[in-house]
Amino acid sequence: MYMNNPQSLPSLDGQRVMITGGLGFIGSNLARRCVDLGASVTVYDCLDTQSGGNIHNISDIENEIEIVADDIRNFEAVCRCVRGQDIVFHCAGYTSHPQSMREPIANIDVNCKGTLHLLEACRRFNPDARFVHVGTSTQIGRMLHNPVDECHPEFPLDIYSCNKAVTEKYVLIYANAHALDATVVRFANVFGPRSHIRTSEFGFVNFFVGLGLQQKDITVFGDGRQLRTLTYVDDCVSSLILASRSESSRGEVFFAVADNQLAVGDIAKAIVQHVGGKLRQVDWPKDRAAIEVGDAVISNKKIKCLLGWSPRCDLASGLIATKEYFAPRLAHYL
Repeated sequence: MYMNNPQSLPSLDGQRVMITGGLGFIGSNLARRCVDLGASVTVYDCLDTQSGGNIHNISDIENEIEIVADDIRNFEAVCRCVRGQDIVFHCAGYTSHPQSMREPIANIDVNCKGTLHLLEACRRFNPDARFVHVGTSTQIGRMLHNPVDECHPEFPLDIYSCNKAVTEKYVLIYANAHALDATVVRFANVFGPRSHIRTSEFGFVNFFVGLGLQQKDITVFGDGRQLRTLTYVDDCVSSLILASRSESSRGEVFFAVADNQLAVGDIAKAIVQHVGGKLRQVDWPKDRAAIEVGDAVISNKKIKCLLGWSPRCDLASGLIATKEYFAPRLAHYL
């Protein structure tokens, strides 16, 4: 389903890899790729209902990985798991923008305190580990210059995005002050197999896919003209692995996003075409309008230049692959 050829990735043979949130969307796809590349993988996840994890995401590799069922808020458990790891991928967190506005303290507790637990565990017990942190484009807020790059000012509009900006700064502080070998990779509107498709809390694209799979109405707020940058999950996974193996990534922040932007309405139309459902436009709900960032046009120039990464999958191919994954497994995700 790739345009041209898939990203060439370095071997992880003999590497011990820990993935927080490894039962979630990005984490489970990352776990699978790490296994394929020869790594010994430990998935750390508590299957919190507000995090989007799903045990079915790793059903086909369950016997090839170690699963630690615990919470990143449990510092002692985090410390035990971090010891001896060569690479720590931090994918865990509360990722719902609306939920973060309803329950800001819980979001801080998981995203901020949980990230500090991991960083401090590495500092104390495994200072030589490579630490790769998943960031988000929404920590930018509204676009002040076009395109958005890694030096763009940050004025986030919701608590989740604010906390992701804060945790990114934690990572960079530990990299600078404690010589932790750390990198941040920011994503935008990731879609693909093993995503959370049941509610809109975890991103509009995957929710639209879920509606399409059920042949339901796909609701677009307003005129749907605001631009978004999408990235297929396999491309995100390749960026994380490249970041974990490159000397050029140390202490750096990258946007790993697609080359082109699409209007939300056009994304919805593509989902109707390749997945199913029917398009319907409605007025903006007040709670969503308050945290809407408008156009988001993001540059991937830095990661292309320093890591040699580039997106390989277009929207249509990614949607077809996503439908093929979910169609026989829909009962496990709805």
